[in-house]
Amino acid sequence: MNVEVTPLPGIGVRKDFELASGRRIGVVTHRDGTVDLIVSKRDDPDACAAQVPLSNEEAAVLGNLLGAPQLVSQLQEEHRDLPGISTRQMPILEGSPFDGRTLGETAMRTRTKVSIVAAMRAGQVHPSPGPDFTFTAGDLLVVVGTSEGLDAAAKILHHG
Repeated sequence: MNVEVTPLPGIGVRKDFELASGRRIGVVTHRDGTVDLIVSKRDDPDACAAQVPLSNEEAAVLGNLLGAPQLVSQLQEEHRDLPGISTRQMPILEGSPFDGRTLGETAMRTRTKVSIVAAMRAGQVHPSPGPDFTFTAGDLLVVVGTSEGLDAAAKILHHG
């Protein structure tokens, strides 16, 4: 995909790309740091059909929603020929006992034999987080292991 970057003098920067339908979708990052999700009109790529202002937290959640499934899909494809190995997304929810605590404090691998292979935060992928990686509510973890191990990991992240 070709992402076009367009400076908007006095406003910020527009980054967008063309969909198969001919519409353009993207974001406008304003000089003050705010972000708008934009969708062009079908017949005029310079005119907006929809503009949705997003807070930083909302933009981060949207980035996680869009980025994590691609990573999980790729990992599932790579593990396709390994029977018994699955990949799952697991959120760190508000109120999780591990919100604000490190990966090492979960003892996840020791307790469940699963591996946290990535953490998505604010639209950024943190691959292979180490034991000192501190979880934050809103993180989306990509976890690999057996079905039983993944179920146990989900319980740990939700209940401690």
